[in-house]
Amino acid sequence: MPARRTPVSPLNLLLSCEHGGNKVPKKYAPLFRGADAALCSHRGYDPGALKLARHLAKNFGAPLIYEEVTRLLIEMNRTLRSPTLFSEFTKELPEAEKKELIARYHAPYRARILETLKTPALHFSVHSFTPVFNGVRRTLDIGLLYDPGRSLEKRIAKQLKEHLSPRFTVRMNQPYKGIADGLTKELRRKFPDTLYAGIELEVNQSIVSDIEVLRALEKALKEVILGQY
Repeated sequence: MPARRTPVSPLNLLLSCEHGGNKVPKKYAPLFRGADAALCSHRGYDPGALKLARHLAKNFGAPLIYEEVTRLLIEMNRTLRSPTLFSEFTKELPEAEKKELIARYHAPYRARILETLKTPALHFSVHSFTPVFNGVRRTLDIGLLYDPGRSLEKRIAKQLKEHLSPRFTVRMNQPYKGIADGLTKELRRKFPDTLYAGIELEVNQSIVSDIEVLRALEKALKEVILGQY
């Protein structure tokens, strides 16, 4: 008898976008004088990711949690123990000011995510990646980041790749590892495989705003979600 699948319905879909913008709150503007290049680069935010996340959330009627403050102020996709929680612009701040940043931005973001995860959920954390990193051109269109040790995540990632691969170069756990420090890894510690599946969707910035990409991802997600029944 085949193993029973964990049901994940469209109502349980959650979308998030940790790097949705490069805004600098007025209070912290002095820290970023002369930093326009960094703020406008992939280091400051994930161009196109929030637009993609909003498109998917609207079409699936799913909740979307996002942040538009630059990741260079505080990194929403890192845990509190991560050495890269604060960037070179904020890492030298006094501990009291770092705690204020955590209390004002990081902690409320986590709280909004947890408030949404009250039922079994399929969570897609939407990101984009720079086509060229350290002078090397990346050769993938879409990356699916997941934990290979979580059966539901592994199955969903495999199904997504099957639906997307005919048109796009899709790679598993590239350009980053799905088990690296981040929001989905943190949530896996809180919820078992039967209650939570967290996949980071990484899209090449050269195609992230392409309408064909939006439609393909929407269709693939729909097929995968329906397949969980």
